[in-house]
Amino acid sequence: MERTYRRTRDTAQTPSDDEALTAKLSVLNDLILQDILLAKAGQLKLEVVAGDLDTAVANAKKNIPDDAFQQELTRRSLTLADLREGLRREMLAQKVIDQEVGSTIAVSDQNVTDFFTLNAAQFNLGEESYRLAQIVVTPTPDAQVTNTTGDNATTPQAAVAKVQMLMERLKAGVPFQELAAAYSEDPESTPRGGDMGLVPVSRLRQAPPQLRDAVLNKAPGSVTVANLGAAYTIVAVLAHEEAGQRTLSTPGVRERITETLRAQKLQLQRTAYLTVIRTDAKVVNYLARRLVEPKGATPTLPLAAPGKKS
Repeated sequence: MERTYRRTRDTAQTPSDDEALTAKLSVLNDLILQDILLAKAGQLKLEVVAGDLDTAVANAKKNIPDDAFQQELTRRSLTLADLREGLRREMLAQKVIDQEVGSTIAVSDQNVTDFFTLNAAQFNLGEESYRLAQIVVTPTPDAQVTNTTGDNATTPQAAVAKVQMLMERLKAGVPFQELAAAYSEDPESTPRGGDMGLVPVSRLRQAPPQLRDAVLNKAPGSVTVANLGAAYTIVAVLAHEEAGQRTLSTPGVRERITETLRAQKLQLQRTAYLTVIRTDAKVVNYLARRLVEPKGATPTLPLAAPGKKS
């Protein structure tokens, strides 16, 4: 937990003890679910190929000189081995999701046709538009958190650390939609994996400059962090569409609908799968237990050795 916290926190900020504990609880909850997935990976005999891990490390170092990268690791009290292990765990957990959930998702031609028929109007574009997805991170408690992890940054420092963690996971290859569903704090787009649909250029020009500049003239596949004061929006450009009428025979339309439907099905099945394996697991979170016990009290249950029930 400490290594993961150091890897993802913002070293430019000095959080209070309460802020640090809040962040560590969030990290610990992620690691608990990750450990359950890693146990499943062992049962499935899944492994991370060394070359794939090398690529993930290279992406994390991208555009950073070697000396600056080493200095950053030193500031975080980490070694390169710590970084590799953190990435390996994330990649292996994703392999389980891909095999256990992703491989079961199917979208038929009839599904695509039905979707187009019900949503024909959205394929008649009156003006140039961008298809976008977002991950919203705010520095204050939110009344409604709809993401699958319940994660909610509540301070400016926590928001900065969360954005940094998300960008590192994106560089490591974790799908944008998965991270949006798990961590975004926007109640409307989060259940759709952050998908905002097609946004006309006229609306984008009315948006705050930071958001406008994160989208206009950006190529599909680009991801940009827009700083809106103390809040942040990570914006992904999924597609760029010119004005005009589309049909199912228009290049890219059928593929885009298939991708949208598959993402919806994947998000539903992933949420259900993670809920089931987390519910079935025997887990006692002793850090959380210590925090809710009367001050100075010890946990009600004794600490148990790994693998031993208490």
